[in-house]
Amino acid sequence: MSALTVDHSSHGHEWDDLVRIWGETDAPEGCKVEIIEGIITVSPPPSNIHNLIAEKVQRRLYSVIPQDWGVYQTLGTSIPSRDGIFIPDLAVLPEGVLSEPGNFVAAADAELIVEVTSKSNASHDRIMKAAGYAQAGVPLYLLIDSFAPGGPTVTLYGEPKGEVYRVLRAVQFGEDIHIPAPFNLTLDTSAFPFG
Repeated sequence: MSALTVDHSSHGHEWDDLVRIWGETDAPEGCKVEIIEGIITVSPPPSNIHNLIAEKVQRRLYSVIPQDWGVYQTLGTSIPSRDGIFIPDLAVLPEGVLSEPGNFVAAADAELIVEVTSKSNASHDRIMKAAGYAQAGVPLYLLIDSFAPGGPTVTLYGEPKGEVYRVLRAVQFGEDIHIPAPFNLTLDTSAFPFG
């Protein structure tokens, strides 16, 4: 992963400059370019197992969301107050939000964000992104962490307050986890491969 730091000493146009540089960053196809706490990061394409887990969750989400909502991969979600544009593995939000031009939406428009950790950037998903999504007011954040220190876990966060979520439920791979309304979905994590 590489990073580009942007000088934040002048207050005026720093967010616009950061977004411009992010938009102009040339990365190899399949790589994910994000702004995490003011630093532009480039991550390699996710592993096959990572993609398989995301697809299993996406398939289940489509069975419970309203017709005018979508489950989006590679959608930029912005949190200007944290100098961030994150690209979650899955973002669930009303289709109408995407009718505006641009390359990202406000993270606050999401009803649920799902991140599947990669070995190289798991701490971003656990710490910085969790704080950013909470600060944006995303109601539910599902973290699927194959690389958790205590073994692969799935954690559902909710009730954001400031930069902090409350842990609603945490399970080991192999156990069911329930995502509450408006989803009312129980995920069988035994279908998630390890690695």
